Amino acid sequence: MLASQFNMGKSNLIFRQLFDKDTSTYTYILACSETKSAVIIDPVLECVERDLKLIKELDLNLLYGINTHVHADHITGTGKIKLYPTCKSVLGSKSGAKADMFVEHGAKLKFGNLTMECRSTPGHTNGCSTYVLHDQRVAFTGDALLIRGCGRTDFQQGAKEILLYNSVHSQIFSLPSDYQLYPAHDYKGLTVTTVNEEKTLNPRLTKTLEEFVEIMNNLNLAYPKRIDVSVPANLVCGLQD
Repeated sequence: MLASQFNMGKSNLIFRQLFDKDTSTYTYILACSETKSAVIIDPVLECVERDLKLIKELDLNLLYGINTHVHADHITGTGKIKLYPTCKSVLGSKSGAKADMFVEHGAKLKFGNLTMECRSTPGHTNGCSTYVLHDQRVAFTGDALLIRGCGRTDFQQGAKEILLYNSVHSQIFSLPSDYQLYPAHDYKGLTVTTVNEEKTLNPRLTKTLEEFVEIMNNLNLAYPKRIDVSVPANLVCGLQD
């Protein structure tokens, strides 16, 4: 279990960063320390017992199970977690998948005395969303922006290089430079970055749009080994009908 530190501004945020080594996926538990209302972001099916155990240990009341997008590399744990009595599953409105709640760009999710803004950041998939806690100066970017990278654009709704480039620049890079960014994955042992770091050091998104498109079109990545199982399951919130 990871618990990265950041300048929380208002210090009423309980924050846990958890990791699934098999898929290099980060799951985040966020809660209001005053009310114990909580959300979980991008849970992994095989790690649900771990996540629920921690939620119980911290005496949290789970309100939302959020997926930043329809994942291709793992089956979401949200379908199982939302059996928790108070929990609703959440997805971006353009995801094309099942959920209890769909959020539009600019929507606000409240949990206790905390408010999280949804920003639409498509390109990796049509329904990708970034979730921002402005008081704590932190954002959860899913696969749209990774640490020194970004999500691939060669599957799920087709190539969207221009869309991804524009959405990252307009919705993530427009945040103040000291905002800390937490991605859905990392493959190099890194846990957190900042807006300023990625605006100056990201080897893809510091390029011109034309250069970015060229880079993304020539990644020659292997076909995701779990996509044929993960995507159909995640379209129904990880629970087959």
